[in-house]
Amino acid sequence: MPAHPLHRPVLAWYRDHARALPWRDPGAGPWAVLVSEVMLQQTPVARVLPVYLQWLARWPTPRALAVDSPGEAVRLWGRLGYPRRALRLHAAAVCCVQRHDAEVPSDLGELRALPGVGPYTAAAVASFAFGQRHAVLDTNVRRVLSRVLVGHQFPSGGAAGSSELAAAAALMPDQPRRAARWAVAVMELGAVVCTARSPDCAACPVSDQCRWRTGGYPPWDGPPRRRQGYRGTDRQARGALLAVLRQAAGPVSRDALDASVADTLAPEQRDRALAALVADGLVQPGEAGCWSLPQ
Repeated sequence: MPAHPLHRPVLAWYRDHARALPWRDPGAGPWAVLVSEVMLQQTPVARVLPVYLQWLARWPTPRALAVDSPGEAVRLWGRLGYPRRALRLHAAAVCCVQRHDAEVPSDLGELRALPGVGPYTAAAVASFAFGQRHAVLDTNVRRVLSRVLVGHQFPSGGAAGSSELAAAAALMPDQPRRAARWAVAVMELGAVVCTARSPDCAACPVSDQCRWRTGGYPPWDGPPRRRQGYRGTDRQARGALLAVLRQAAGPVSRDALDASVADTLAPEQRDRALAALVADGLVQPGEAGCWSLPQ
């Protein structure tokens, strides 16, 4: 099958302009790639980098994390947001130890079976860590392909459907290693050039092939794209309570926990947020009415 006309310019652009990120280092192994992919879910690179470096310094292998407590994973996760990801990474590390000789598996189905690893993350790890040929469709890739191939400013809402996955897979180079490099190159293009709010078409290596550009930049006519709020939400309340427990050297009494957030959270929101943290496995009740991170 002949190369697609997008391949050469995108791959050349990536060769010359890719950001130097630690999980792209030639020495970064599958565990480092898996950690990065989980951390980067809904979180920008600038926020991920310091936590990622601390995480790999403390837990350079799945075994190192698996023998530590899940609460320590939550503690080091800090303010990255969506802290259940820390628990899932810990559970994935335990699974790697128990089922895969303490290694991250290379098989796509076995990756999918790891706790917290969905279709996107499995495809990304198989591609970036093992050089396999899989369609890797994150928000950035979907936006680039929607603009270049379809002429729409944004892809359709929701998760990528089967037709979108099939189109992305058909576009990939045939050779697995080249396909893996293509996958990360398109992702990088969407992250730094073909951005959601301020695309830099002058710097784009395929602007002459972009249907959205040549079509006159038709505006998005789908459902409104709303940004999720944070201030005042139960998500913020959970974060405030979790921050207190992360900073504590041991269990915290309910009175002390309530007092630490009394100025920012109403009693009913505190109760609701704490119940949600317990249900998510991020907080556990202890003796004498105390609360702590999971042991």
